[in-house]
Amino acid sequence: MITKYTKIAFSGFLALNLFFANPAISQEKKAKQAIPDYTKYVNPLIGSAGHGHVFVGANVPFGAVQLGPVNIFEGWDWCSGYNYVSNTILGFTHTHLSGTGIGDLNDILILPVSGKVPLFKGTKEDMTNGYGSYFSHENEVSKPGYYSVLLDKYKIKAELTASERVGFHKYTFNSANDNHVLVDLADGIGWDKPIKTFIKKINETTLAGYRFSAGWATDQRVYFTMEFSEPISNLALYDDKAAVNGNEGEGLKMKAVLDFTTLKNKQVLVKVGISPVSAENAAANIKAEIPNWDFDQTVKTASSKWNAELNKIQITGNDKTMKVFYTSLYHTMFAPSIFNDANGDYRGTDKKVYEKANFTNYTTFSLWDTYRGLHPLYTITQPDKINDIVKSFLAIYQQQGRLPVWHLMGNETNTMNGNHSIAVIADAYLKGYRDYDVALAYEAMKKTAMQTRDGMDYVQKLQYIPADKMLETVGNALEYAIDDYCIAQMAKALNKTEDYDYFTKRANLYKLYFDKETTFMRGKLTDGNWRTPFNPLSSAHRKDDYVEGNAWQYTWLVPQDPYGLIDLFGSESKFLAKLDSLFQITDKVEGEEISPDISGLIGQYAQGNEPNHHIPYLYAFAGQPWKTAKLIREIDDKFYSTKPDGLCGNEDLGQMSAWYVLSSMGFYSVNPANGVYVLGSPLVNSAVIHHKKGISFLIKAIDNSATNIYIQKAEYNGKPYTKSYITQEMIVKGGELKLFMGSKPSATFGVKKSDRPI
Repeated sequence: MITKYTKIAFSGFLALNLFFANPAISQEKKAKQAIPDYTKYVNPLIGSAGHGHVFVGANVPFGAVQLGPVNIFEGWDWCSGYNYVSNTILGFTHTHLSGTGIGDLNDILILPVSGKVPLFKGTKEDMTNGYGSYFSHENEVSKPGYYSVLLDKYKIKAELTASERVGFHKYTFNSANDNHVLVDLADGIGWDKPIKTFIKKINETTLAGYRFSAGWATDQRVYFTMEFSEPISNLALYDDKAAVNGNEGEGLKMKAVLDFTTLKNKQVLVKVGISPVSAENAAANIKAEIPNWDFDQTVKTASSKWNAELNKIQITGNDKTMKVFYTSLYHTMFAPSIFNDANGDYRGTDKKVYEKANFTNYTTFSLWDTYRGLHPLYTITQPDKINDIVKSFLAIYQQQGRLPVWHLMGNETNTMNGNHSIAVIADAYLKGYRDYDVALAYEAMKKTAMQTRDGMDYVQKLQYIPADKMLETVGNALEYAIDDYCIAQMAKALNKTEDYDYFTKRANLYKLYFDKETTFMRGKLTDGNWRTPFNPLSSAHRKDDYVEGNAWQYTWLVPQDPYGLIDLFGSESKFLAKLDSLFQITDKVEGEEISPDISGLIGQYAQGNEPNHHIPYLYAFAGQPWKTAKLIREIDDKFYSTKPDGLCGNEDLGQMSAWYVLSSMGFYSVNPANGVYVLGSPLVNSAVIHHKKGISFLIKAIDNSATNIYIQKAEYNGKPYTKSYITQEMIVKGGELKLFMGSKPSATFGVKKSDRPI
């Protein structure tokens, strides 16, 4: 029987089954069936309202260029430069952040203008006198690799597409005369401020220059070359509002107004190459990636690149699941972003230029978030990128003396807690990704773990971090323990017994913060007493023992050792009772405003913030996986939708979406570096994970529906499978997992201790 949950995607499911089952299908037909168009399910506007902070515009997977509109900045929810609730566009910029809680970038603004060209921005209340325009979402189109909008004030249609290092603009004016293009290097978003900017006219169709700025990235350098399809009839340069004579100018806030006397077809096309090294390299990037003026073909190429990536996981499910899944998968591939030129050159953290690197150098690493689910997902879907990500880490280590914490455009921001590049490297190594200097990698992990910043001097002495010496001690310590566990596992694999013993002891330091009387993780003072007064509901941001959370949320931050955490509670029953309470307690601290980072609440559980993401899966470690299943469905129903506010918290460069991608297929990486994925409740009816050419892992959820949410039994490659987890090895070897779903919890599946996650 075809239920309402399978009917929508039945044809796609049938095509997949025919493809895998019928070897007689011709190669041409196979190719057509193997590459369905999944871009049609992607809605880039999902997550652009509320606290999602996602990038909206044109880019390709992992591209350096993210070309999109910028609104008038109205606060925290405009960290990406765009929020769906806005009706203003100041122009189109070439770099953005997606889902972060801090604003930066939005470099190199271009705006097509008809009529007078003001040198200052319009305001939300008055777009008449300043530059910029109102717009309507009815005249806005956003697809993977393409964005267009009608600028109401100027009656100009703007269309955008991109390659990895080049942004491609197409502007259609309302008339052939009195048309201009404004280039503004003055402003970025959020903390970003210009330090030095430069524009030079190279010839009648080309500009070049740079924008140096300070913000979250304290020393960001972006070089550019702009090529126009039509000759520039006049160029006027300004430093802020002061005219600059000649064809080049350097200043704090350089701007350029380009005039076009007569336009063929009322159109101007602009190609903007960017580079971290030089304007010459930016020009070479244009030549290498978009040498022609075929805008439509560039759109097709960008769309094709997205579709190839989306096809790495082929699912069937209801309409909502298809749209949220493929939009989520799309969002997981904005970052890390490429940070070298087509010839391999890049600028290091030490600001030196490294020529012709033999690896793809990446930047934009939100590691506090992404080590949990996004990077484990990459080990399944992006096997060709894992080694280069590690090589990028090692280059940063050699240039700044430690592994990255939160790296942005060749800058260490030191944002958030822990040293989670350690977890990413360990996960890669333990899963067999080793095409890099392993000895250097281990050296980098160990040296980074032996720093003395942010309480690590206490950790090195196998002591707790005193809460009267610094803030966020519990948050810091629990994150360090995860990283130390990862080093210990890699040390064990490398037969470094002494290091294994030492880092295992450090990994167990989390136990020193557990108060058995209150059964919470708490801050402990130098004299050994717990910090008082204590309220587990309190979440005073950056002013207490936790980080964007409270004791209710942080007590569970032991994904590397759930069984050790259960032991601290004294029994499974006590552990389960407390875990149940997490999702039930709705009390608040009177007069305390909850941080917007703590969002997507079920009781005290916060789906909108990453340290919580593994918590629903902890039930499997205590033999009650059906409670995980129920929560996964509730989280999906409440916090993931197809609307612009369809993300309940910051996307954080893909982690919020990675949780959905993994969980919707029926599993999640609780431990970020042991290759074990805990089963939950699949939202999809089937999923084919194409790990490598010729190697695929098929998941089928039999009788899956809105009521049949519980796994009753499972089969792996045709044989009974009783475990409540699967492994990396199962996925990358290929095979078939069948999950038989039912409306009531199974009394047997995943209950035995021998069947629980390892």
